Amino acid sequence: MNQVKKAEIMDEGAVRRAINRISYEIIEKNHGSDNIVLAGVCTRGVYLAERMADKIAEVEGSRPQTMPLDITAYRDDLPSRESVIFPKLEITDIEHKTVVIVDDVLFTGRTARAAMEAVLSAGRAKRIQLAVLVDRGHRELPIRPDYIGKNLPTSHEERIRVQLREVDDRDSVMILEDKREK
Repeated sequence: MNQVKKAEIMDEGAVRRAINRISYEIIEKNHGSDNIVLAGVCTRGVYLAERMADKIAEVEGSRPQTMPLDITAYRDDLPSRESVIFPKLEITDIEHKTVVIVDDVLFTGRTARAAMEAVLSAGRAKRIQLAVLVDRGHRELPIRPDYIGKNLPTSHEERIRVQLREVDDRDSVMILEDKREK
C-alpha cells in the first residue's frame, strides 16, 4: 500500500495557533500554571509539550515542568507484558500536581490509556488531563481529551500525519489515504 497526501489540514500558522490556544486553555482551566507538569508522549508529544511550556512561561512568567513520556512498556498491544521492564519515570514528585499528557493525535485512546498508566506508575497526581493537537475520533476506550487543537473526523482508511519542525523540518497536519496499485 502506498499512502498519498489527500489534504493538508493545518499549516505552520494553524499549528502555532492551536498550540497557543491549548496553552491558554490549560492556564485558564487550572487557574494559572502553578503545579502543572506537561508530559509529552514520545516523540512528537514531547515537542508539543515543550512549545506549550514556552507559551505558558511567556504568559504566566514561570515555565511549567515538562517530561518525556515513553509509553512503550505500557502498551496493551505487545505480545507479552510479562518480560517487559516497567521503567520508573525520572521526574520530580507529582503529588499535588496536575499532569497534562500531551500527544499529537488521539485515535483509539489506547496510547492515552498507556500514558495514564505510565504517569500513575510515577505516583499519585492530583489530576491528569489530556491535550492533543488532533482528535480524529474512532475511540475504542472511553477517553476524552480536555484540550483539542483540531477535531478532524476521519475514516478508518485515512491516516493523519503530524509533522513538527523539530523532527520533520516543518509544521503541518495532513490526511493521507491508502492508494492501492491496480
